Amino acid sequence: MEILKILDTLEDIVSNSTSVPLSGKCLVDRGEILDYIGELKERVPDDIKQAKWVKEERERILGEAKAQAQKIVDEAEGKVQALINDHEITKKAYEQANQTIADSQKNAREIRLGSREYADNLLAQIQDTLNKANQIIEKNREELK
Repeated sequence: MEILKILDTLEDIVSNSTSVPLSGKCLVDRGEILDYIGELKERVPDDIKQAKWVKEERERILGEAKAQAQKIVDEAEGKVQALINDHEITKKAYEQANQTIADSQKNAREIRLGSREYADNLLAQIQDTLNKANQIIEKNREELK
């Protein structure tokens, strides 16, 4: 992720900068720092777009899973109706239909939970990156004052 590389570079610049004796402060090239901050501002919208895409992709996957689950349920119901005349066959058909429904619901639930977790992890990474960038910017502003 480009933002993390930029933040690492900013951290290196601050870490390797010349210290001002007896003050705990350091000297940094203002222009260089501002250039990297500008790059951060340009990159953040891309990450937000990516998060939006992840959300839309999650919704698409959930929709497909629901459609697939409904299709499996409909197929199972059709099989049950076709085999209703014979008691033993009917009993097995109900068992298979129920198992198919349970499996479909389990699969849909797993897909839904997985996509939510993926989107949440991605958004958490973006939030953490933005928070770190904001802390660095605030620290640098304080040092510049």
